[in-house]
Order: sequence, then C-alpha cells, then structure tokens
Amino acid sequence: MANKKPVFKPYYQHQLMAFPPTFDELIPADHTVRLVDKIINVINVEPLLNAYHIRGASNYHPILLLKVLVYGYVTNTYSSRKLAIACRENVPFMWLSGMSKPDHNTINRFRGVRLKHALRSVFEEVVKYLAEEGLLSIDEVYTDGTKIEANANKYTFVWKKSIQTNKAKMQKQLDEIWNYAQSVATVEDLLPEPPTAKIVSPESIQAAVDKLNEVLANNDQVDKKTKAKLHYLTKNYPEAIAKYKHQEEILAQRNSYSKSDPDATFMRMKEDHMRNGQLKPAYNVQISTSNQFIVNYTIHSNPTDTLTLKSHLEQHENSFNRPPKTLTADAGYGSEENYALLEQKQVESFVKFNMFDKQQNVHYNQKYPFAANQLFYHEQKDAYICPMGQSMEFVGIVKKRTTSGFQQQVRRYQAKNCNNCPLNGACHKSKDDRLIEINENLQRHKQKAHQLLNTERGISHRKKRCHDVEPVFANIKQNHGFRRFMLRGKQKVEIEWGLLAIAQNIRKKAA
Repeated sequence: MANKKPVFKPYYQHQLMAFPPTFDELIPADHTVRLVDKIINVINVEPLLNAYHIRGASNYHPILLLKVLVYGYVTNTYSSRKLAIACRENVPFMWLSGMSKPDHNTINRFRGVRLKHALRSVFEEVVKYLAEEGLLSIDEVYTDGTKIEANANKYTFVWKKSIQTNKAKMQKQLDEIWNYAQSVATVEDLLPEPPTAKIVSPESIQAAVDKLNEVLANNDQVDKKTKAKLHYLTKNYPEAIAKYKHQEEILAQRNSYSKSDPDATFMRMKEDHMRNGQLKPAYNVQISTSNQFIVNYTIHSNPTDTLTLKSHLEQHENSFNRPPKTLTADAGYGSEENYALLEQKQVESFVKFNMFDKQQNVHYNQKYPFAANQLFYHEQKDAYICPMGQSMEFVGIVKKRTTSGFQQQVRRYQAKNCNNCPLNGACHKSKDDRLIEINENLQRHKQKAHQLLNTERGISHRKKRCHDVEPVFANIKQNHGFRRFMLRGKQKVEIEWGLLAIAQNIRKKAA
C-alpha cells in the first residue's frame, strides 16, 4: 500500500495582490467594533469637542480617541500603552482609528484630562440612545454597590483614631511639663491654664511651647531630663500638630485614607485573594441598572451603602431631569433618611430594612418574644404593655443626629418595679427598670416597606434585583478581570468607571 502524504492548504506569505483587501472587508458585519463606531457616531459629543481650545497645534480627533478608549474597555484593554500598540497592530483598532497612531501619552492625557468634564454626558447620551431602542428604562432601576480596590499603597495609611491618640498623648505630655513649670516658676510667669486646655491646634501647641520655653529654658532649677523633653516637643510638636490638622482636613467624615491616593478609603474587600477580608484602599462604586444595562453610576469614598443613596439619586436627576419612578435595593439602603428621601421625591421604593428577611420567619419572632416590636401599644394611654402586663409609660423625647447629619426623633418608654418581676433577666438585661426607644417615623416607613415588598409587584422586584444589578458587577469583575482601578484620585476613577459603564452597555447591546 502506497504511503499517503498529508495535504495542506496553500501558504504564500509574500503573494502580491492586485487588489489588496481593505480593513472593512477584514471585519465581520456583526463585529462589536462596528457597534462602537455606530453608537459614538450617532450620539451628541458636543461637550467633548468643547473641551478643546482653538489655539495650539493640531490634535488627534477626540472622536477617534474616544472610540479607541471605549473599544479598549470593551475588549479588556485598559492600559494606554497596550491601546497605543493595538492602534498599530490590531485590525479592529486600526480600522477604528483610521490608521492613526496616537502614542500612550496622548491616550492617557485624553482619558485623564479631556474626558474630565465630558465623559458623563457621553455616558448619558449612550443611555438615552439605548432607551430609545427600548432596551432599558430610565424610570425603573435596580441599585447596588461594590468595593473596587484603588491604585494605592495599602501600607501608606492614615487613621483618624491614630491621630486622636497621638494628639491626646501630646496634650498629656504638655500638661505634665506645664504642671512641673508651675511648681518651679512664680505664678506671674505662667497663664492660669495651658493653651491646650480647650482645644489642641497648631496655634495652641505653639503658644504652649513658647510659654514653656520662656519659663523653663533658662531656669537653673529645671533638671536635664525635663529640659530634654522640652527640647524634643519644641522641635517636633508644632510640626506634628500641623501635619495632623492637614490630615484631618483630608479625612473629613472618613476614618482612614491612603497617602498615595488620599481620596481612597480603607475598606474590607470580599474578593481579596488572601480570603481573609483584609482592609485595602478602595472606592465604593454605586450603580443603577435596567435589564443589566447601567443607567447611572457614582463613586464614593464612604464604605457604607446607606450614606450613598442621596447623592446617587441627585446624579440621576441631574442626568435625566427627573428621579426614577421605581427603585429597588437591598437592606443596605434601608435607613430612615433614605426612606424619607424616596418618599419626598415620590419614588416608589422596594427597599428592605435590616430585619426584613428575619421577620419573614415566624420562628424568629417566637425566638424573641420580649423584643420592643413585639410589645402591645395602648394608643389611648400612650404606653406599651410589658410581658407581665405592666404599663411602660412615656418618659420623654430624645433627638439624635446621624453621621450624615440627619436628625431622628425617638420616644422613650420606661417600666416600673422590674426588680421583683419573675421575668427579670429574660425580658431585658439592664439592672434598672426596662427602658425602650421607639422611632415612630422609622416604624411607619418600615411598615410601609413591609407591605409594599410583600405585594406581587414587590416580590417580583425583589426576585429580579438579584439577576439584574448583581450580574453586572460579576461580569465586570470576573469575566472582564477589572478588580483594581488604574488611575488615582476620585475624579479620574469616575472617568475610568464611566468608560467601563459605556463598555458594559455596548457589550450587552451586542449580545
């Protein structure tokens, strides 16, 4: 039997063509790059064009650079250097850029500077375009947040508690030397109290140091150890307290920040590769979705979802001139402030409160029969009835202010003669008579939310939330490998996430 040889298709690497193929012929009709090109061409990019000045040398066209960046984020190419290489070697990028070859500095400068005030309008135009196509709804949204690691060093941190501890130590040491100075000097030499008695500031620290030097520096009665301490605090304390003041201004309401990106706050990361939930500098990314399209996004330095909803809704209003008609979110947003805000804006909200799921379980309510929400309220007496039938009478109103500045009003009710009660110890753990606090406004909002969440529409929205907004984060993080921002600073991070949001919407449209 004759040996059979393998058959190969012809391979002529240097074959000349009379009519070379164009890039358009090399790209399939249903390729995603064509959709990027089409959408950017039809939307209004006037704000982006206005970011350029008339004077100066010629620039690469902003639409060219925008298309390259958006398609780069669609294809998981986030690095400006890799994008510059793709414009020289990758056929879809070469077609999209019209054979232009912007370098990585041009691409990076365009992303970080030119898009600063223009990308939000580009994102909004893409959302409106998709809404006109009937692919998403601006009025019915699902909201959630996730934490994404910042491009910051996790070992260069500043903590508010550490600053407060150090300031307290400084004040204590100053007070000790001040008291010593009082014992070796005449009464006329010193102020009646140290300048740090009321407030620790650069001015008060400097005043205390100057006064101590005035009294102790040339005093022969002062021992060498005290003079060494005085020399140390004279040299270091004014500079240190000025540094702490600057750090506290950066912190504002936060508890921490990274020195390499002061806008990033240390947050506990679920997806940490060490799987130990360690703290890392990160941003809290909030999105609202519709049919897995991103309708709105905001970036926050605060790790708590509860405090992000107000500004997130304001951004929705700024983008589309009205708040959404319906908003669905998990229990992380169920606060009195958020319920009041949604009610004020007339948004139909399907937002759980923190104990909603547990209260759905009958066994849970039976497990805690003495809880305040289980007690009977006597409306005519304005009193709650304890498990033993004793009347817990109204004793006053307390006003509280949350970390965001929202004021709450709490009514207090207290029992009498709990010492001899047979349920003492099971009903409550306090040594005194039982005292309960009732926030009537929050109770009203919870009752309204409970009723709405258990309607057919409420159950439908609760079920849909899990597979509308959460898969968007999973897709960006897991499928497209974006787990850490490349740019630093909140403003640039917003640009980067805006590009990711546009890319997500285009990928979803293509699918």
